[in-house]
Amino acid sequence: MHALRPLLRKSLFNLFAAALASAALLAPRAASAEALLLIEADSGKVLQAENATIPWYPASVTKIMTAYVTLKAVKDGRLTLDTLLTVSPTAASQSPSKMGFRPGTQLTVDNALKMMMVKSANDMAVVLAEGVGGSIDGFSVMMNDTARRLGMTQTSYVNPNGLPADGQITSARDLGILARSFLRDLPEYEYFVHIPAIRFGKRVTGNFNKLIGRYPGADGFKTGFICASGYNLVASATRNGRRLIAVVLGANSGTARAVKAAQLLERGFSQDNLTWLRPSLGTVDRLVPVDASPPNLREDMCGGHRKRPASDDDDALIATNGGTSGSASATGGEAQVTFFTAGLQPPLMKASELMATAPAAAEPVLVYTGPTRTGTALIAAVAADADQQATPKPRGKKSRVARKPDAADKPKDIKATDAKTAAAKPDAAKPGAKSDTKSAAKPVGTKHAAAKHDAAAKPAEKPASSGDQAAKPAKPKAATKPAAKPANNS
Repeated sequence: MHALRPLLRKSLFNLFAAALASAALLAPRAASAEALLLIEADSGKVLQAENATIPWYPASVTKIMTAYVTLKAVKDGRLTLDTLLTVSPTAASQSPSKMGFRPGTQLTVDNALKMMMVKSANDMAVVLAEGVGGSIDGFSVMMNDTARRLGMTQTSYVNPNGLPADGQITSARDLGILARSFLRDLPEYEYFVHIPAIRFGKRVTGNFNKLIGRYPGADGFKTGFICASGYNLVASATRNGRRLIAVVLGANSGTARAVKAAQLLERGFSQDNLTWLRPSLGTVDRLVPVDASPPNLREDMCGGHRKRPASDDDDALIATNGGTSGSASATGGEAQVTFFTAGLQPPLMKASELMATAPAAAEPVLVYTGPTRTGTALIAAVAADADQQATPKPRGKKSRVARKPDAADKPKDIKATDAKTAAAKPDAAKPGAKSDTKSAAKPVGTKHAAAKHDAAAKPAEKPASSGDQAAKPAKPKAATKPAAKPANNS
């Protein structure tokens, strides 16, 4: 027995060393995994936390803080929802997603907030920042001061919209704290975080948060996406007077983040009477921050393997680890709790199926440029915005039509398409005179005859000349280039 003790010690030591080595190998993977958090809105009690204190790039969930600082200024009387703001050249130059207004356009704080929160308009975030803080830098100072006051110790802001920037960092923990603070401090302005859709002129834009109008009781908050962060979502829902907040960071698609948020919320509501079965995780503000660099998911989110460019408004199906059917990949061990509680309540439709349904019918909220209007003045303002939307379309058509005569004349198109058919037309028109009439009465026919050599000598010019028939196959190729822009959309 004494002889075996050294061997046992050595075996235990080797096992311990192997465990440490495995942990070291798995640590980088954990840092690049999704971050998930589920808390109670009222108490801040943590119901689930996975990588919740790992630093993360916030993307457009930054706009929750932009809305908070703006509405706090409204509540404190420093401006009103009717205050007119002006689109600056800096605001107009922001990357999509945006409203696309020209510099000098004016609109109210109220309309700018609605456009920012529903469409995730980056230009409107800058309009609000400049209107409240004087500049992007000035507003960023206000955002950072607010973050410190709220206890968001892992957060720093550089801009109001979440577009890629060094130093723009947060965590699921801090986003949970921010969402709670919004609901607690600004209850009278809560409707800004759950508007189902907006109508600007003739264009209707639905909320990028797919839970709104689909998940029962969903009532907020905001989505976000840049290549480095993946698909982010802060979501809230209320059931039987109990409100929960779910945070999902780093999902692989817009649908995936909504499905995972729905799964988190459903598990939280199903555990309402069984919390004694789970160990206490404390409150969100007591979660211990991790000192690390945020993971960069650019290659996973925007690499060449994706079939189409990624963007915040992404309807792509879930493609990670069978996420459409399995729940364990989304929430770890939570699947066992769901199985245990499934017999205690009516089953909910699968989250993936729920997100695939059309949202509940809801009248979109009207937004418009100019001062606050009501009645017939509002109708006139909406009509004016619709007219302005229509003006760029003819310009695009005119520019294309203008290129056609320069590159390829319509008669030349006929010759290039089929010289024989073109030469045969005079025969059909003048059956009685085959050769003499061609040369005398139809000088164009001689052009057609000579054009055979031109067409043979320059065959490559015709497809490149934007002729009606030749241009059509090339259009899809041209359309794919601008689609890549949303890769850094927020």
